[in-house]
Amino acid sequence: METSKLQLLLADDDEDDCLFFKQALSELSVATSLTTVHDGEQLMQLLTKKTGMLPSVLFLDLNMPRKNGFECLAEINQDDTLRQLPVVILSTSFDEAMTNRLYKNGVHYCIKKPNEFVKLKRVLQQIITLIVDTDFARPVAESFVLEADS
Repeated sequence: METSKLQLLLADDDEDDCLFFKQALSELSVATSLTTVHDGEQLMQLLTKKTGMLPSVLFLDLNMPRKNGFECLAEINQDDTLRQLPVVILSTSFDEAMTNRLYKNGVHYCIKKPNEFVKLKRVLQQIITLIVDTDFARPVAESFVLEADS
């Protein structure tokens, strides 16, 4: 995959988390372009515009107003074009039932939101490396949840 500038899309209603994410990205060695939306309605409006270019990856928060991450995933999976979009879920916690559901819905990775800046940078670097090195192939279910501590 071309690494000149990765097009990233972040859907998260928490302004502080968005700023944290943007700042962490800016400190990585890979050039990125970040677009943010703050609810599921905005996300789906952006994704369904027929502009032709999908982002390199969508970082999706599950708990958003107007339309949550699960509802957005369902809509993404119903669209042949959007279904090709790599999705990384951001959440404060995951249980086994939730991760199984997300994996079955085609999500590429789940990231447990770290509460420390250095940990966020580490996990974002890990995801970006996976995007660049593997062309974002889906992992096996056992490697599906990434934590900043690992």
